Amino acid sequence: MLASIAADIFRPGDLLNNTYRIETVLGRGGTSEVYRARSEISGRLVAIKVLKAELARDEAYLRLMTREEAIRDIRHDAVVRYSENHRTPEGHVYLVMDYVEGPTLDKLMARGPVPAADLMVIAERVAEGLHAAHSRRVVHRDLSPDNIILRGGQPDQAVIIDFGIAKDDTPGAETIVGNEFAGKYAYAAPEQLHGRTDARSDIYALGATLLAAFRGTAPDLGANPVEMLQRKERAPDVTGVPEPLHGLIAALTQPDPANRPQTMEEVLRRIDPHWQPPRSSHGVSRTAPPVAAAGPEPKARSGGGGGVIAVLVLLLALVGGGWYAYSSGLYSRLTTPALPVADPFTILVEKPEGGPPVASGHVNDAAVREQMAELVTGAGGTAELVHARGNVPEDWGRQVLALATALNDLPEWKLAVTGPEAVVTGLAPDTATRDALVAGFPPAGTLRINAAIDVAPRFLTAEAVEQVVAAHRNCGPLAVDPPPPQGWGNGARILVTGRMATEQSRAQLFTELSAAIGDRRATVDVEVLNPVLCAIEAALPRAPSRGFKVIFGFGDRPDPNPAARYFVGENPVIDVVIPADVTEGNLWVSIVDVTGAVFHLLPNLNRPENDIATLRAGRTGEVTVRVAYALAEAQGTPRMAFLVDDSIMGKSKIVVLHAPRQVFEVLRPMSESVAGFADALAAQDEADGVTTLFSVDSRILTTERR
Repeated sequence: MLASIAADIFRPGDLLNNTYRIETVLGRGGTSEVYRARSEISGRLVAIKVLKAELARDEAYLRLMTREEAIRDIRHDAVVRYSENHRTPEGHVYLVMDYVEGPTLDKLMARGPVPAADLMVIAERVAEGLHAAHSRRVVHRDLSPDNIILRGGQPDQAVIIDFGIAKDDTPGAETIVGNEFAGKYAYAAPEQLHGRTDARSDIYALGATLLAAFRGTAPDLGANPVEMLQRKERAPDVTGVPEPLHGLIAALTQPDPANRPQTMEEVLRRIDPHWQPPRSSHGVSRTAPPVAAAGPEPKARSGGGGGVIAVLVLLLALVGGGWYAYSSGLYSRLTTPALPVADPFTILVEKPEGGPPVASGHVNDAAVREQMAELVTGAGGTAELVHARGNVPEDWGRQVLALATALNDLPEWKLAVTGPEAVVTGLAPDTATRDALVAGFPPAGTLRINAAIDVAPRFLTAEAVEQVVAAHRNCGPLAVDPPPPQGWGNGARILVTGRMATEQSRAQLFTELSAAIGDRRATVDVEVLNPVLCAIEAALPRAPSRGFKVIFGFGDRPDPNPAARYFVGENPVIDVVIPADVTEGNLWVSIVDVTGAVFHLLPNLNRPENDIATLRAGRTGEVTVRVAYALAEAQGTPRMAFLVDDSIMGKSKIVVLHAPRQVFEVLRPMSESVAGFADALAAQDEADGVTTLFSVDSRILTTERR
């Protein structure tokens, strides 16, 4: 596991597609990052591979991810199982696949050479997985130690991962990343360096991987490209490798592909002469074992009586049993063609947005097949369903039909079932409909349902959120973080910041916003003030911050007070930091306390100068100006200092105003009411017709009893 860093696309705790909760980052590469996540619906661990943001709109890389998803049709324990692609509201494209717990082969190599006996086990396991892939006409093209995981650290549980640059070897098919070289130079077959790839390239890579694992180090390719090409044209040195691993690697790594084993089946028979392919591997037809040749026809005994008697007995048996066979249905079963075998049993039923439903795949029950077809064709869709037999429970088809029927009222949905695994996606009109639908799903049993149903709309606009937020502004502006260009997708967070008058109003906003945004998270991160401070918020001009900082300390010690919390008897010290780029204009600093009084710290009758140039006194960069002093500093001077007493508890506000000129015609009194100060600000706005102030900065100071 790696530590999360700020540059990561996802962070631990993020929820994808309202289903997958990110737990940790597993790896980072040049084009993608990989995370471990857990389904909050089924609890299943998955690996999430996400394309880097700068590549997420590159058509070539999107084809790469789409092709990798398509390899989910390869069903073998030695090949990682892929699920589906998704796109986040922010535009990140990610692929869901099985999470395999265990070290990669290159991690074992880092500890030292891998024993030859273990490598023979790994070789057979990986070859079986590649055999399944090649049977689907898919060539990996990037087999290497870092793309083989040993589940649980066991050699006989090796799993091939990362088919990202796999090639469909069907004649005329396009490769994912074009016809140029793909793969790692150290393990790539010589012909790959010249743009030629077929199943024999994976055979070479398997041999090179086994040799590197035995040596405990990657192949030495030389110091430059010319030397690398020269070495690739020679068979690698297998000196010191014991048999039978020696002979296997030597055969697999022949530079000329014509001199290697031509298929993974040949490789497997070299490892185990008694190896036999399964009768059927997940829908792929296999060559049946050769039938033994018939022996010579037995000679009839002299007179042939025995043969005639045997024939007569057989005829009598057939005639005598004929009525029973017909009446019991045995005759029908014997003469009815056998159903095709489906391995695995799969079915896809989908109702796209604005389009007719479609269904394709296998059904293990003729009645269910008819009902499923009626469900789809009755809505104007098409059904291509095959009545088949296979290793599924008797009620498998009925469970699938019940699930499709329950989903059929949704505006759009998709049901993909492979054996016991059912993946449900869709769009519900509201949260209540979605929750009721999911609650009615059949309990775990025949089908394990992984549901990710979004709530409409698919993307929420800023205008819809603004309608809710606008009704709750009672203490100055409330800001909503802007959405992505297409709006907030399901699972996104909508953040509201600002200030509100009461905790009750904040809770009410959260409740109403959560109800309005569907499957999205509402975060109301507001500061709750009091009615007095809200009054000054309403009076302040709508101007941006200029970056003036307010720093708090203590009069009796040099400690800072970043929390700005003071207890009875303490002496607050307040400094204002003028930004380095502010060299002109005028400054006003005031305290608005919880009683409704405003104290003007700068300027005032005792300290009238508020010109920025004067306050800088020739200093450049950031300049700190003290506006509330320690008692000892203020003693015998016009400087302002104060103690916290128990008559004023709660939040007060430090307001920093900056303008290009003097805003008020005369100095404000040392203290005045919030109403008087608000009127003065409003009058100034009316006189100018526009906001005069350049900026408004502020901080809250809190006083409380211990």
